[in-house]
Amino acid sequence: MAISRAQMLKELLPGLNALFGMEYERYEDEHTMIYETESSERSFEEEVKLSGFGAAPVKAEGAAISYDSAQESFTARYNHETIALGFSITEEAMEDNLYDSLSARYTKSLARAMAHTKQVKAAALLNNGFNTFNSGDGVTLFSTAHPLVNGGTNSNTFATAADLNETSLEDAVINIAAFTDERGLLIAARPRRLIVPPALQFVATRLLETEGRVGTSDNDLNALRNNGSIPEGYSINHFLTDTNAFFLITDVPNGMKHFERTALETSMDGDFDTGNVRYKARARYSFGVSDPLGIYGSPGTS
Repeated sequence: MAISRAQMLKELLPGLNALFGMEYERYEDEHTMIYETESSERSFEEEVKLSGFGAAPVKAEGAAISYDSAQESFTARYNHETIALGFSITEEAMEDNLYDSLSARYTKSLARAMAHTKQVKAAALLNNGFNTFNSGDGVTLFSTAHPLVNGGTNSNTFATAADLNETSLEDAVINIAAFTDERGLLIAARPRRLIVPPALQFVATRLLETEGRVGTSDNDLNALRNNGSIPEGYSINHFLTDTNAFFLITDVPNGMKHFERTALETSMDGDFDTGNVRYKARARYSFGVSDPLGIYGSPGTS
């Protein structure tokens, strides 16, 4: 239904001092702190995790060499969604509006709505990663039992959920260092960046930026800061729904990914019969995870 003069009676009369409500600032592209972005030219993308070889055995003198085999482990699939929104304004409303360009004002609101949806979708994987969102290996994104080809498992969450504090953050760094490949060989993994909701920003600052240990009178170094354990510091994501959850982005390649199939496009046209002007915005993209070892998370304790 087109926006008509009935929806904007005050804008048709003199004496109005200000129009407000659509000029708010918005949080810009917080997904870039979590995801690597790649372009796509297909309707979907698939990425396959490969299993390499196990540890090399000792070869006895005169014995035959041992041979190993490699295989595919699992496939991560990214299905691009089309996100679109539009509005229409009657010809009479455009003509009689006294105060501003209706199109300029509402197209800004349209862009804000599109940006909001993108950030909500980006954060959804973290918000749902402990219960409903599965990675390509068939278990939840954050699991203590990501299956491996050799029969073992990897864990990218705590066995017992923990809140963000010095102990839990140090434990997470240690656990990330224990990541293995599909055949059980250690990989050189380390955290890069801490992702927290707004409620934990001050805790994160104290943990990562103070020189001494937090919450103690001892004159000890802040080991997390001194060791450079989380070299890129922390970022706030305002679209996380759990105020106690925290996440560590690791340096494992091909982890959290965002594919952009079609960048945000805007267009407009006029209807000859009615004179109404229509505006729309459209984008196609997907968020997902290839290797779940690209992130470590805890839902907190409440």
